[in-house]
Amino acid sequence: MSDSTSPPTSSTSLTATPTADGKSATEKPESGFFPPRKVILTKEHLEAFQHSKTHETIVSYITALNECVVGVKLTDECAVSPAVQAVLDILDRVAETARNIPPVDNKASRFGNPAFRTFYDKVSEIAPELHRTIPGLPEAAMPEVSVYFDEAWGNRTRIDYGSGMELNFLCWMICLEKLGVFQESDHVALVIKVFWKYIEVMRVLQSSYWLEPAGSHGVWGLDDYHFLPFLWGAAQLRGHKYIRPKSIHDSDTVEEFSKHYMYLACIKFINSVKTASLRWHSPMLDDISAVKSWDKVNSGLLKMYLAEVLGKLPVMQHFLFGSILSWDGPLPSVPAGSPRQDDAHWGHAHAMGDRGGVGQLENGWGDCCGIPVPSVFAAKEAEERKRAPGAALAGPGIRPVPFD
Repeated sequence: MSDSTSPPTSSTSLTATPTADGKSATEKPESGFFPPRKVILTKEHLEAFQHSKTHETIVSYITALNECVVGVKLTDECAVSPAVQAVLDILDRVAETARNIPPVDNKASRFGNPAFRTFYDKVSEIAPELHRTIPGLPEAAMPEVSVYFDEAWGNRTRIDYGSGMELNFLCWMICLEKLGVFQESDHVALVIKVFWKYIEVMRVLQSSYWLEPAGSHGVWGLDDYHFLPFLWGAAQLRGHKYIRPKSIHDSDTVEEFSKHYMYLACIKFINSVKTASLRWHSPMLDDISAVKSWDKVNSGLLKMYLAEVLGKLPVMQHFLFGSILSWDGPLPSVPAGSPRQDDAHWGHAHAMGDRGGVGQLENGWGDCCGIPVPSVFAAKEAEERKRAPGAALAGPGIRPVPFD
């Protein structure tokens, strides 16, 4: 990114405003960095965001990473800088933390496993230590940057995960690049090494803690959880001589090439946790498979991401603005007696009247976090118990659950 070495200045547009208790909502230190906060509450805020510098930064970064992996395999060799290696080591620590905090016996529920909260708290606890291992990361920026890192694993209160959390990880990478930690020469490694390692860690968390798909429908993720691996995975396949979009229906092709391409790896994952055909449980992916070329799939998914993730209020109401990814519009007023901004339901578009969000005027799908839905792993567990009472889910080694 062209401004990768430009730190935030003290004249950021996200200024302090009083909260309901009269205290400053944004205590900005002399360094210019401060913990990110939620701002978007209404359709008007969302429209302002879509015309903002931060929106442009996110889209430009997604596009830059997209173009750098055209024709690149996950198994290809690429340069790994000390900063990239440090981040890979951090992801290994996160995975190790999950292994050390197994799911608790929660057989009475098909929803998120409470052990996830212990995992979340532990990762938050060691986050400062982990960030100090990243070469070139300013100490003063760590409290701001680490918020995106903490929120990339799922929501602690709701024990769910969706494309908004995936976006937090992307923002973490953007912040590190804007602070000069990553360089343009790291872009290939950031996709096929760092981001893919993140996806692998998330699969462990999703299967171990039964993270619910955020938004109930999983409507903003192509496999209940994720979007970006399909987008960048389609870029990897652009121009491939033999593999076509319709090849996702060929089990041999998926099996053989899933280790090379994110898109096919995601299809393999879906097939491993759901039975029946893609047409039934993943109709959007089935429709996409009819597109003639990966170029059109790739460009179509980018447009879809802009509309269905960056353009949807139930996702973007959770977005966090700090000094690096700043909000340049007017701050919303917060009525007296409203929940704090760190409340899990602050500003949400709820269908449930007694939990209506602060200043939230648009319901969207109306189920941001109001209708809990079991993960496919929990559904699989229930099906397994019917066939073999007492059988327990043992992490990512999963078997398919019939689609119903």
